[in-house]
Amino acid sequence: MREPRRGRWPLLLVAAPILGLLVLPLLALALASSPTDLAAGMRDPLFGPALWLSARSTVLSLAIVVGTGTPLAWWLAVGPGGRTKVVELLVDLPVVMPPAVVGIALLQTFGRSGLFGAQFELLGLQIPFTTTAVVLAQVVVSAPFYVQAAAAAFRRVDQDLLIVGRTLGQSSRGAFLRIAVPLALPGLVGGAALAWARALGEFGATLLFAGNLPGTTQTMPLAIYMALESDVRVAVALSLVLAGVSVLLLFALRAAPSVWSLLHSATLGRSPRDAPKEGTA
Repeated sequence: MREPRRGRWPLLLVAAPILGLLVLPLLALALASSPTDLAAGMRDPLFGPALWLSARSTVLSLAIVVGTGTPLAWWLAVGPGGRTKVVELLVDLPVVMPPAVVGIALLQTFGRSGLFGAQFELLGLQIPFTTTAVVLAQVVVSAPFYVQAAAAAFRRVDQDLLIVGRTLGQSSRGAFLRIAVPLALPGLVGGAALAWARALGEFGATLLFAGNLPGTTQTMPLAIYMALESDVRVAVALSLVLAGVSVLLLFALRAAPSVWSLLHSATLGRSPRDAPKEGTA
């Protein structure tokens, strides 16, 4: 047993540089600001509007992603293989494309000279450089994370349970909402959290498609970019808030499966310790 443990040390030494590169910048960020500097940065006029815009735009974009992405994820999980492969490829495209390319693509779609520019102009609508543009950019870049996570969760649902539900009188919609969704809920929540985090940190597509207008399109990442030109304390304060949210989100994702297991066991009226005993009886 000791030999394998000794054999791990060379691997750890080889991995130490990349581990340090991942951890040290976060440590430096945490040590970069005193409580006084942090409080001063949070009182800056950039901080409040950027935080509020990021909060409401990401909540709205997440609602759109979950509302429209859940049916798509279900179809990807149970649909015919040939068609779903093509759609999965299309869904994944925003992940592999640079955010700047996504921003230019959105401009070419919804801008005045874009694909639907003339139609929107007739209706008196302008999307680029508005809050709507911020939400659209967030939806495009974050949707793949939710859809793929939700599809993977739905694939783990036992299809026999859905068949049993149908035989007991459930419609297809009822079986989906009352059986598939509750069983896949941990994966759906995890995917939604990842999508929300991606929307919260979106920068490139938002900058090119929505601009950097304080109070209208200036989200927290854009405020950090702007604050670096005038007051580093504000940039650090915004960065610490985003980093804190990311850390809390990471812990929540790690704890979600255990919490869900406990809640599920409590719903069934038994403790997790009783399950193995019943299985071995």
